[in-house]
Amino acid sequence: MKRNIIFYAVLSLSTVTIIIGCDEASDNPMPDDTIRVETAEVTAITSNNVISGGRVLDGIQAIKEFGICWAATDNPTISDSHNVGAGDATSFACYATGLSANTTYYIRAYATISGGTVYGQSRQFTTLADSDDDTPSVGGDDEQNPLASTIYLWPEDNMAKVTNYTDSQGSYQDPPSFRPYMNYFPVAEGITVKGAVLVCAGGAFQFRSDQMEGTPVAQWFARHGYQAFVVNYRVRPYTMEEGSLDLARAVRFVRQHATDYGINPNNIATVGFSAGGILCGDEALNFDEQVNGTELASDYRPDELDKVSANVCTIGMVYAFYGRLSVASTDVEKFRESKIPPTFFAYGTRDPFYRQFQQCADAVRAADVEVEEREYEGLPHGFGYTNEDWMIRFDNWMTKIMIH
Repeated sequence: MKRNIIFYAVLSLSTVTIIIGCDEASDNPMPDDTIRVETAEVTAITSNNVISGGRVLDGIQAIKEFGICWAATDNPTISDSHNVGAGDATSFACYATGLSANTTYYIRAYATISGGTVYGQSRQFTTLADSDDDTPSVGGDDEQNPLASTIYLWPEDNMAKVTNYTDSQGSYQDPPSFRPYMNYFPVAEGITVKGAVLVCAGGAFQFRSDQMEGTPVAQWFARHGYQAFVVNYRVRPYTMEEGSLDLARAVRFVRQHATDYGINPNNIATVGFSAGGILCGDEALNFDEQVNGTELASDYRPDELDKVSANVCTIGMVYAFYGRLSVASTDVEKFRESKIPPTFFAYGTRDPFYRQFQQCADAVRAADVEVEEREYEGLPHGFGYTNEDWMIRFDNWMTKIMIH
């Protein structure tokens, strides 16, 4: 099977400074040859979140826990802020969240075994200033107006949920009053409308990384003929499944108002980054067609919108896969039974989940689903809108499918 491998310059963000430290495992409590840890580079830097991760090179079978830790001083430890990794310790990615804007931090990967904790090299980065973060605010537009810039997805008194969220405790992106919504970016007058694309930013289901993976992406696709929407789905403490219902609801709304948007109701695509791509996959696997909120919440009251199909014509997986957070699915029969749509994969060879992306794409092909796969040599996790090539190729891919 032939893959498209694209050699691409390593991501460089002029608004931040990333310095690789050389003090590797200086405070390891055990011999260097017991276990070795490497820290991944820092990417997807915003005013309050970044992505890093790492890999454990030896002693995998002895690991009790692995992840990343960070602090405003060099050589952070698990006594400082940290995030536990999931999936495969030989290659993992994690988000550092709750950071302060315009602040310098140090981050490194760790692995804990019975004898103590081993650390990778320390990496330095600086978060963006708040003024550089252009995440759109929620306006007071009419929720029933399909041409409004902000469109709420659920009535205030009837949102399907299983999570009882009443106190943010200062650790969640959204307050308890949060209502899932989408921001609409219309095709400019004079440009031929091809279809619609719904964008789901990543963030490990802890937050939504709009600055790298939301608004700029939707704006690009709007300029190229797609009615574009950024879906602000529910994240922690809500479950992935609740977020998938938000996306399904968004797809239904766009299809119901296809005439208002000037599109064929069958020409609706989704594209997601990291956790956002996993969400797109979960929606297609479990919440498409007429599956509604009663699938999760018995007290949910189906409405007219639930009669509309939530199917999509294609999915864009940008450093993402079908599965769950950090764990790709290779269930060929599930893919076949669920009749998932043609799928586009784009990822970098320096991504900790690089091999999982390949394995998932191969399984999707084995289910007789049409696949396009783009590998970018040298790119890490979290490149987002900064690599325009994947957007050009996904545009071509969607155009081919929508005019078929």
